Amino acid sequence: MAYTEVSLADALEVIDSTNLSDIISIQKLPGGWANSNYILQLKDENKVVLKIWDEQSIEEVEYLLNMTSYLSNNGVPTPKPISFNNGRLLLMKNNLAWSLLPFIEGNWLKSNHSSLYTLGQIQANLHTINSPPGLKKDFSMGYKLFQKLFTIAEEKDEWTDFLFLLKKESSKLEDSFEDLPRGIIHGDLFPDNVIGLNDEVKSLLDFEEMCHGILAFDLVMTFVGFGWENNFPVAKHWFSLLEGYQSVRKLTEQEISALPDLHRLATLSIAAWRYWQFVINLPNTEHTNRYLEMIDRLDKQLPF
Repeated sequence: MAYTEVSLADALEVIDSTNLSDIISIQKLPGGWANSNYILQLKDENKVVLKIWDEQSIEEVEYLLNMTSYLSNNGVPTPKPISFNNGRLLLMKNNLAWSLLPFIEGNWLKSNHSSLYTLGQIQANLHTINSPPGLKKDFSMGYKLFQKLFTIAEEKDEWTDFLFLLKKESSKLEDSFEDLPRGIIHGDLFPDNVIGLNDEVKSLLDFEEMCHGILAFDLVMTFVGFGWENNFPVAKHWFSLLEGYQSVRKLTEQEISALPDLHRLATLSIAAWRYWQFVINLPNTEHTNRYLEMIDRLDKQLPF
């Protein structure tokens, strides 16, 4: 995991390129596998988040910031990137892209009825927004990543039980969802990407997996993130999420029939990302076997 250490002087240099107030203090924010995050306390009592994109190119960061601005402008509760004095949404420093966002007060969203009902409503609203020009088509944790893992295994002759399973299971599901409704999806609505306060959603974060994808897939991916306890599915969490979602957008019969297979694909996608991140990209950490949690879920009975 790359990480950029930021001094108060570094942060002041960035703030000087905006119309924001001066800085009082800087504090690291936990989390983030592809960027470094800091809270900046300003003299006018506002707070902003300084994000350093350690693993993304300038083009990738510009794309993500523009897409986030589009969503914010269209009513999605997500922090809108702050413009610098030159009109851009990023600043280049030490060959990395740096950006600023408003800080949202709150905690990671909990899995209770009110929270999940609200999350379902917001996700359905997201799914009704027209896709912006240039929105990518491929879900980066899906078949694109699967093929990358298979190619590495073939080149290194290092096929594992997991990769054999992934290839078998994903092949069964491929091309099964061609006719399902598509639109903007977040792709990764896990608890650490949703800020809540008083059992309501305050903000969605980290749209790095955002794409023009299968809407019902996005919904079950949220259940993968919020709906399980002790690695068992919790039916009431699903029905809270679904009730909120369908108060805004009704699932079609075809979508309802596809939910179990879509959930299987979502579970495999998270397993594949964890395998890529913690077995191949960042080996020998305490997270090495995290992908196995998802594999253990494949044969559990679902509430749909």
